[in-house]
Amino acid sequence: MEENKSVLHELNVEIGVNDTEKKVLSRLPVPSARKRPLPESMGDTTGSRAENPAKKALFDKPVTTSQPITRKRQANSTVGVHSAPLASQRPAAKNFQLTSAMTVAAGPSKVTARKSISSKAKPAAAVAGGGSRRPAWDLKGKVSDMQNKVSTYQDKLRFVNKENKEVTERLHQCKSEVTELRMENSSLCDRLRICEGKLQLMAELQRERNDLAEEKRNLNSINESLKGEVSNLQSVKLLLTTQLDTAELHLRSKTAELLEKGEQLKMAKQERDSLKSMLSEVSEKLHKGEMDRRKLHNQILELKGNIRVFCRVRPLLPSDHADNIQHVQFPNNDEKSILLARTEESHIGRDSKDHLKYMFSFDRVFPPCSSQQEVFEEISLLVQSALDGYNVCIFAYGQTGSGKTYTMEGPDQLQDDTMGMIPRAVHQVFNSAEELKDQGWTYKFTASFLEIYNETIRDLLVNKTVKKMEHEIKRPASNSTAVYVSNLKYLNVETVEEVLSLIKVAKQNRATARTMMNDQSSRSHSVFQLKIEGVNEVRNNITCNSTLSLIDLAGSERIDKSQSQGDRLKETKAINCSLSNLGSVFIALANKDNFVPYRNSKLTFLLQNCLGGNSKTLMFVNISPENDSFGESLNSLRFASKVNECVIGTAVANRK
Repeated sequence: MEENKSVLHELNVEIGVNDTEKKVLSRLPVPSARKRPLPESMGDTTGSRAENPAKKALFDKPVTTSQPITRKRQANSTVGVHSAPLASQRPAAKNFQLTSAMTVAAGPSKVTARKSISSKAKPAAAVAGGGSRRPAWDLKGKVSDMQNKVSTYQDKLRFVNKENKEVTERLHQCKSEVTELRMENSSLCDRLRICEGKLQLMAELQRERNDLAEEKRNLNSINESLKGEVSNLQSVKLLLTTQLDTAELHLRSKTAELLEKGEQLKMAKQERDSLKSMLSEVSEKLHKGEMDRRKLHNQILELKGNIRVFCRVRPLLPSDHADNIQHVQFPNNDEKSILLARTEESHIGRDSKDHLKYMFSFDRVFPPCSSQQEVFEEISLLVQSALDGYNVCIFAYGQTGSGKTYTMEGPDQLQDDTMGMIPRAVHQVFNSAEELKDQGWTYKFTASFLEIYNETIRDLLVNKTVKKMEHEIKRPASNSTAVYVSNLKYLNVETVEEVLSLIKVAKQNRATARTMMNDQSSRSHSVFQLKIEGVNEVRNNITCNSTLSLIDLAGSERIDKSQSQGDRLKETKAINCSLSNLGSVFIALANKDNFVPYRNSKLTFLLQNCLGGNSKTLMFVNISPENDSFGESLNSLRFASKVNECVIGTAVANRK
């Protein structure tokens, strides 16, 4: 029995029986080598199998299966092994063995396995026993049957082992084939990748080929157009060649002319050098003549007097309500005299009348018909002295409404024929400076404009809305005679238009008011100053510095006539006081007193250098043609006569 168990185990291992199949096979009867005693009723069973042909037929009959299982072949088919022969073409032992394997693989229950075995054993027993089963007591027969079965199973096992060996060999062969196929597949994959890369490269090359073909077509078209251009250029070349030949002939002729012109240029350079030397001599003579002119001009002004006085009579206005001027007379053929005449009642009796006449002589007298241009022509030489380095001062004096502001500034709307002395002087200074550039002079101009209102200095170039600053008259040094105004706005100007715009701003900011004697009376003294700095780089950097002062004084007035009150009365008192101090200065200068009261008012302190220093001074005395202004006109002319008698010394040019 032990040997049979080992044989079955080996069989199971060889045919690949799993645990379930083992359980089924374990239920099969196993023949034992030891004989068990039989009951006496059963009798001798020796040779029962030989005697019972039915039993033998049962064990020898091959067992068939309805559905053969080829699990191993199916497994082999997955790796490319050719299918084995069908079960019907194999021996019966193999069919039986495969059927058992199928039954075990399906995993039937114990009851199903028993039923299957019993159902297969019954036909065999029936055949062996002539349709009856072997009796239960025939154990020997059963053992004999089992031995036959074992022998049959061993034959089947040997066949299965042989077939398994063949399958194993086929399996190894298939594995080697699979390995070779995998290697071949790997190489084919590599070749496939290479081919894909080549295919992609070929596609790119095809695209490049298409692009090159398109470019070739474009180049062909361009080539055709270039051929046309080449043909055109060849024709142009032929034309240019012809023109070049013509130009060469022309060049030869021009070269000959150039050589001739070169000789002429050489002669012209020699002539230019001689002209330069002559020009230098002429320039020296011109400079000497300019110096002589300035010297003679200064001598003429000195002969006329350091303080010159011009008298100007205002023409009648529609508001004067008069047809002619009766009390002012101008002697014939005398441009320097003026006569005031008036008839008054005699102190002796009512019937007799006194004819009063007052004759005055000045440097120049301008009747009412004189124009602004005529007046300026008389002072133009004095203005020219400012460019020569002399300080120049021109101011207008007279009663209110006598035409001082019109004389100095002109009307609000400036025109060529009505411009006053200030804009005309500015025009002359800038025009003369432009002419002197040819002689090497360059000038720098600085302008300022102020007013003295109630003995207070105001800057007229600063807007009224700006906070007012205090201005004081100071000296730059204790031993200096020059004066300046602190916190005053000094502006560099380069053109006439800039100066005229400043004059317009100052005129708007100046203090004016209406009185009984004048609808627009100036209530302050206005002072315009133009500082001139010149340098001549051609003549060893000669410099000259001067100041041109143009002043419009406020008009004197009688309180009983103007009927001023409040602020107007305060303004009138300040104006009359400053004019009285100005008269005191001129009286001291005329009397040659040792002390001159310049500091009594800010007006005289500011004009100290103009009145008694190194300056050329001119005063306009303006009088009104009205009969009611006879007294004021007489006082103004008397004051002007005093000023005309003053001798303040010879002015010296500020040149280095």
